[in-house]
Amino acid sequence: MIDQIRTRVTEILGIRYPILQAGMIWASGYKLAVACAEADILGTIGSAGMKQDLLRSQIQKARALTKKRIAVNIPLLRGDAAELLEIAIGEGIDVIISSAGNPALLAPRIKAAGVTWIHVVPSIKHGKKAQDAGADIVVGEGFEAGGHNGVDEITTLALIPQLVDALSVPVVAAGGIADGRGFLAALALGAEGISVGTRFACTIESSSHTLYKEAVVAANDAATTLFAKRIAPVRAIKNRWVEEVRKAEAAGATREELEQVYGRSHSRRGILEGNVEEGELEAGQSSGLIRDIIPAAEVVKRFVEEFEQNLNRLRRIQS
Repeated sequence: MIDQIRTRVTEILGIRYPILQAGMIWASGYKLAVACAEADILGTIGSAGMKQDLLRSQIQKARALTKKRIAVNIPLLRGDAAELLEIAIGEGIDVIISSAGNPALLAPRIKAAGVTWIHVVPSIKHGKKAQDAGADIVVGEGFEAGGHNGVDEITTLALIPQLVDALSVPVVAAGGIADGRGFLAALALGAEGISVGTRFACTIESSSHTLYKEAVVAANDAATTLFAKRIAPVRAIKNRWVEEVRKAEAAGATREELEQVYGRSHSRRGILEGNVEEGELEAGQSSGLIRDIIPAAEVVKRFVEEFEQNLNRLRRIQS
């Protein structure tokens, strides 16, 4: 197996393989972050569904189990994003991943802290804003990804090479990547790493509910849909609740009416509590590639082995 894949991302983050475990809501607790860090990639605690005290506790638990680097993901649209950032910095986190908001908002504090800063974007315009604000690495996320997506619905295949051409900082690819073939393809597009969500949400260490994981394993290529576009586009596995929201959209419901149908806490209900019919089962189009629930370390091992196998296959074609 390849000993190390060297890119600017591995140099900046001090990791063996340029793979970032995405900070997914309700799925990315300290157990998953530690397992990924110990497998020589960037493990991430996702703060999206956490209150401030819980985030602090999760970081402390992770620190007690690994000396390797752990990141914290902070959605900038949260009203307490600045407070979450202070907790992460105060607990010694030196990699911050921001998403879902204006990168300039917390840029001064992030830069003053001297931490490594990664920002997730859905388009070239947002990528340039992140670079101008001082981000060290930009993650380009195509709309194949699970969870909330960009309004322009740009695919990973189209987004990544354009981001690479537009930016000077390293670009990491996200969206639709669940195995070593996608890993290799992302690097061929010019990315210097990958960020993986759904595949890691469906691991033993993920804090998501077993029924959610089983729904991902059972999913096929057409199992997910992008919906709630008038509120904030989100990709999830189709179920009874999702169809209710889609019917309201198709009937021409106003934003206010859609917000009533959409309601609150559905992602918690689906991902954390395992309500597969009335919850929001956020997952990417890569779900159709996921066929088992395995340890995170085994996921990393497969990524690297499949990367190497397919790289060798391309070399044989070239020769």
